[in-house]
Amino acid sequence: MRHIRLLAAAGTAVTALALSACGADGTGTKDEGASRSVSPTATAAPTPDKTAGGTSSGTSAGTSAARTHTPAGTSGGSRTGGSGTTSGSSGTSGGAGSSPVLCNGSNTHVTARPMSRPLNHMLLTVTNTGRRTCELTYYPIVRFDEMQWAPQADKDTQPQAVTTLKPGESGYASVRLSAGDGSGEGGTTARRLTLMFQGMTPNSDGGATATPALPAKGFYYDSSLTVTYWQQSLGDIADW
Repeated sequence: MRHIRLLAAAGTAVTALALSACGADGTGTKDEGASRSVSPTATAAPTPDKTAGGTSSGTSAGTSAARTHTPAGTSGGSRTGGSGTTSGSSGTSGGAGSSPVLCNGSNTHVTARPMSRPLNHMLLTVTNTGRRTCELTYYPIVRFDEMQWAPQADKDTQPQAVTTLKPGESGYASVRLSAGDGSGEGGTTARRLTLMFQGMTPNSDGGATATPALPAKGFYYDSSLTVTYWQQSLGDIADW
């Protein structure tokens, strides 16, 4: 009987030791004390939620890059012109931006009309009707009807630069038809005018002639017939 009591006491002691090793609460879980805080960098990245289409609803590096990516072939700045081409300053081939040509009867419109002041004067107006800038060199060669001589130019009217006409612009010259004091000789009335243009050297051929219409009564002229050089502005010869 005494042997049985010793065995029972020993069993009780073993059970107490086992319970002590497993924890006082009897749950089988060892108490480690307060839990340690976890650094955010050690936290595993959460699995992105998926939308119905299977696309991640989170913002990824790839999505961020797509928002700031500049399409290939552009510099990030806006272009001038809706067609995507860069506008240039050069004119259309053969246009006003090309090298000037000579003004003559083929690329101009010429008018001849009397001037109210000064008296006995005729105004020649040459308008560039071509697509290129043209130059009026020196002075007009005026020929009334079948006259066999050419009037001289007043050198005091020679401009410092060649008169240059862009498309649509006009140049001018004045013609003194007769002497105001009646000192001219060989006076006659002209019914037809042929206007000749000069080239790059004096008295050289400048190309096609022009035959502007004259008033029905014609123009009276005499040996005093004189012309001005071509002018850029009508004001330069208004009082000549």
